[in-house]
Amino acid sequence: MRVTMSGRHMEITDALKDHVESGLQKLKAHFDRIIDANVILAVEKHRHIAEITIHANGIRIHGKESTDDMYKSVDAVVEKLDKQISKYKDRIKRYQPRKAREEREYLKNIIAIEEPAAPVEETKPHRVIHREKLTLKPMTVEEASMQLELAGEPFLVFMNAETQQVNVIYPQGDGTFVLIEPPF
Repeated sequence: MRVTMSGRHMEITDALKDHVESGLQKLKAHFDRIIDANVILAVEKHRHIAEITIHANGIRIHGKESTDDMYKSVDAVVEKLDKQISKYKDRIKRYQPRKAREEREYLKNIIAIEEPAAPVEETKPHRVIHREKLTLKPMTVEEASMQLELAGEPFLVFMNAETQQVNVIYPQGDGTFVLIEPPF
């Protein structure tokens, strides 16, 4: 296992480093491949924040917890990641691939957009302040929804394994997901 630890506004002691590594050993038991873990420990006023991101078996799992003690924060984030991994593995065990003849149903909502009555004020042009390059792994929509839940991100861009096209998926808030597909 490759662990990268960094501290913000604090020094990481050997005891704290050993405590984090022992917690990560519990998580390593869930995976069969090498794990990369990024650990960020931070102190902000009276909060001790532990943030861990794990890359294993082609998935990314992220957890962040905050308490009044760094050891408690590390234990809480390890427990949170352990629950996420268990949930992910249960979903994989229950997963049944779609039958070839099964049809997809689409809902279409047509919304009328009215022209504004008053002239719109001219705004400044948008600027790109951050650019990120992604490697798109082919996955099914079900795998993408699982990855999105594990990553804790607002959306996920992925290569749809069924259509070989770039898709975007994001949570709707009521336990469902919205999938954006190109029209062709």
